[in-house]
Amino acid sequence: MTTSDVVRGYHEARFRGDVAAAVALTATPFQFSSPMLQSDDPTGHLAGLPAFLSIVTGVRLLSELYGPDEATLVYDVHTASPVGTQRTAEHFRLTGGLITSITLIFDATPWQALRSAVVAGQAVRSVAGQHGVAG
Repeated sequence: MTTSDVVRGYHEARFRGDVAAAVALTATPFQFSSPMLQSDDPTGHLAGLPAFLSIVTGVRLLSELYGPDEATLVYDVHTASPVGTQRTAEHFRLTGGLITSITLIFDATPWQALRSAVVAGQAVRSVAGQHGVAG
C-alpha cells in the first residue's frame, strides 16, 4: 500500500468510527499528540471516538500532501456543538507502510470551554444525585 492508501484509510476508518480498521494501519511503537491528548497506545487515542463522532456532522478534506514516509491532511470537522467547524491539520509519519506517529494540530480553546462546561454539568448532577435531587 502507498502512503496515501494508509493515511486515507486511517482517516476514513476513524471518521466512520471503525477503530479496528484505523488501529490496523498503525505500528508499534506508536505516538499520538494533540493539544488535548498524548498517547503511546494506538487504541487509547481513539477511546473517545464514539462520543466525538456523535457530534460530528461532516468532514471536508481541504488538502492532502504525501511523501514516501509522511503525510499531512488539512480538513474541516463540522460539529453540532458550540465549537461549530474546527479547522484541523494532521501530520503522519510512517515506517514500513504503517503509521508510527500522528500529530493533530487545531485550536483547542473552544474545546476546553466545552469540556469545562460538560465537567461542571456532571459535577452538578453528581452532587444533586448524592442529595436526592433530580439533575
